[in-house]
Amino acid sequence: MTLTIIRGGRVLDIPGHRAVPTDVLIDGDTIREMGPPGLAAPAEARPIDARDRLLIPGLVNAHTHGHGGLARGLVPDRVPLELLLVGGAAVNGNRTVEDKYLSAQLAAIEQVRRGCTACYDLYAEYPLPTVEGIGAAGQAYRDVGLRAVLAPMMADRTLYQALPGLLEALPDEARRRVEPLRAAPTEASVEACRLILKSWPFDRARVAPALGPTIPLHCSDPFLTACRDLARDFDVGIQTHLAESRTQATLGVERYGRTLAAHLAALGLVGPRFSGAHGVWLTADDARRLADGGASLAHNPLSNLRLGSGIAPVRMLVDAGVRVGIGTDSASSSDTQNMFECTRLAAYLSRVRTADYTRWITVEAALTMATEGSAAVLGLPARIGRLAPGYRADVVFLDLANVNYVPLNDATLQVVNGESGLAVDSVMVDGRMVLEHGRLLTVDEARVRAQAEAAIERLRAVNAQGVATARALEPFVGAFCVRQARVPYELGAGDT
Repeated sequence: MTLTIIRGGRVLDIPGHRAVPTDVLIDGDTIREMGPPGLAAPAEARPIDARDRLLIPGLVNAHTHGHGGLARGLVPDRVPLELLLVGGAAVNGNRTVEDKYLSAQLAAIEQVRRGCTACYDLYAEYPLPTVEGIGAAGQAYRDVGLRAVLAPMMADRTLYQALPGLLEALPDEARRRVEPLRAAPTEASVEACRLILKSWPFDRARVAPALGPTIPLHCSDPFLTACRDLARDFDVGIQTHLAESRTQATLGVERYGRTLAAHLAALGLVGPRFSGAHGVWLTADDARRLADGGASLAHNPLSNLRLGSGIAPVRMLVDAGVRVGIGTDSASSSDTQNMFECTRLAAYLSRVRTADYTRWITVEAALTMATEGSAAVLGLPARIGRLAPGYRADVVFLDLANVNYVPLNDATLQVVNGESGLAVDSVMVDGRMVLEHGRLLTVDEARVRAQAEAAIERLRAVNAQGVATARALEPFVGAFCVRQARVPYELGAGDT
C-alpha cells in the first residue's frame, strides 16, 4: 500500500470549534494515524504540504439527481414540485447513454469542486431504468473520483394517475392529452432493477447500488413492496421523496387514510436501510415512526425553498432520534450542488421555525449532519464522514488565506456560516488527490464543457415539443395544487 503523510495542516475540531495543527498518516485509502506536527512516518511516505490549509472531512451529499446535470437552468422560476414533475420527462428525455454519462459527470465535477466527496443519487431514465444508463452514470462518478450510492429512480404511475382528483380537475382538452400517458409497468421496472443489481460492476465501497421509488403516491403498493423485497434480497438501500410538498402530504392522507410515512411503514419499507428525502410535512408521529424503524432523513433546505415546499422540522426529527443528513437535490431543482450553502441553510432555517434560540440547529450540528449524518444515510461499507484513524482518507483542504478565514477565530462557525466553496483548494478521496490546487486531475473539464454544450443544443431541439406541451399543462396543474395546498393538514404538537 502507498503511504502518504499530510504535514503542516490544521484539522478542524468540529465540536471544539478549533483548527488544530495536525499531521495525518494515510495508508493507501485509510487514515492510519493522526498526531501533532512532526508525527513519525516511514521514510517512503509521500509528503503533502498542507501549510496554511484547514483540513475538514469530505462533505457527503445525502440526496441529489445526476440526471439534473444537463438540465441546469431549464426549470423556470416560480415552479413548485408538481410543476417540476409536469416537465420532468420532457426536459430529461431522449438521452443517449453518452448523455447520461455526461450529465452525471457534470454533477460529480461540481460536487468535488465544492468539497463534496460522496453522494446519494436518485438517477432517472425514461421510460425505465437500464443497465447501460445506470452503468454510465456509475462510471461517470468513478471517473471523476466521487463516491456514490446510485439508485435507479422509477415509478409505475404518471403524475396524473398519482394525484387523486388531478385528472378530473383538468379541462377536457388537457385531460384527453394526458389520459393515454402511462409509466413503465410495475414488472418492467422491477425486472430492470433486478438486472441492474445482479450485474453491478463497481466496487460497492466506491459506487454502490440502491433503489429509488420516486414518490410514494407515484408508486402502487405492489410496486413499493416489490422494491422492499428487492432491496432485502440484494442488501441495498431505498430512498424516496417523502412528504416533500403540502400537496403530496394532503393527498397522501386522502388516498391512504394515513400519512405517507405511516403508509410506507405499514408496507414494511421503513427500516435501517430506508431514507426519506425532504420530509417537510412529516408529523411528530412520523418522526417517531422513522426513528423507531432506524430510518434516515435527507434534509434539502435549498431546493425546499426553491420549489416553495416549506421548511423541514429538523429539530423535531433530531429530537425524535432520526438520523439526519443534508442534500443539495439536483442542479435543475436547486440550481447548484453546493453542500456548503445547504449546510448553512440547515442551520439558519431552524431559526425561522421557532423563536426559542436554544432549539436552533448549531453550526457544529449542521456540519456533522453534512458529514457523519449524510454518511449514515448513504450506508456505504467504507467508513466515511470523519477525519479519524480507521476512516477513509476523504479530505478537503480549505485555503486559510481566503478572506473567509481572516482572521481565524471560530473555525467551525466560519466554515458553516462563511464558506461558499471558493476556498476549496484540494480534495482527496480514498487517499488520492482528485482536485489539487484548484485543478481537477481526473477529467478534462474543457472537453466536458464542449460535450455538454453540444449535447444540450441537440436535446433542446428534440425535446422542444414535449417541453411546450408540459408548459401548456402547467397552469391547470398549478391551480389544482394551489387548491390542494389549502386543505388543512394537522402536523401535531412539537413540530418545530
